[in-house]
Amino acid sequence: MTDDMIEEAKAALRTRAHAQRDAIGHDARVDAGKAVAAHFFDGIVLDPGAIVAAYWPIRDELDCQPIIIRLMDSGQPVCLPVVLGDAEPLEMRLWQEGAALYPAGFGTLAPEDSAPKVEPDVILVPLLGFDKHGTRLGYGGGYYDRTLAGLARRPKLIGLAFAAQECPEIPREDHDVPLDAVVTENGVTMFGNQDER
Repeated sequence: MTDDMIEEAKAALRTRAHAQRDAIGHDARVDAGKAVAAHFFDGIVLDPGAIVAAYWPIRDELDCQPIIIRLMDSGQPVCLPVVLGDAEPLEMRLWQEGAALYPAGFGTLAPEDSAPKVEPDVILVPLLGFDKHGTRLGYGGGYYDRTLAGLARRPKLIGLAFAAQECPEIPREDHDVPLDAVVTENGVTMFGNQDER
């Protein structure tokens, strides 16, 4: 499959995935967010002190705020991504207890500019789709691809999604770093991709 064919296939998958995610009703979204948080803490082991990069949910993304709140309440370090520019990697800023969040573009919130910049040990990744191999379908901007390529070590990648976002097969390119796990309202699926890069 050529690069152009892969991009066409991904574009079609993105259109379908957006529609599927958009069709999930409000009550189902709220219930799924709670279930994902419960499955996350039951099935994902975090080392004490490991820095977890989360995301501030936008549009119809799965709401990971219940996870963020519980992590911060337990003293687990949490950082949030900041978009610096279209061709730039994300900057991960530590969200310190009691610190305010500020609009950071695209409808997201992030810690202020002076917050410490960190490299996460675990990244909770938003996505449009995922498949049984742990391939992630992102939004197409390449922000996470650039970020992962620039990190000193590979963090554990955990996708957070609605079960309806599972795709039969997503074409994987060389720069696509696979997920280690995905958490949906149905539970945790481990992929065993930690050694791949």
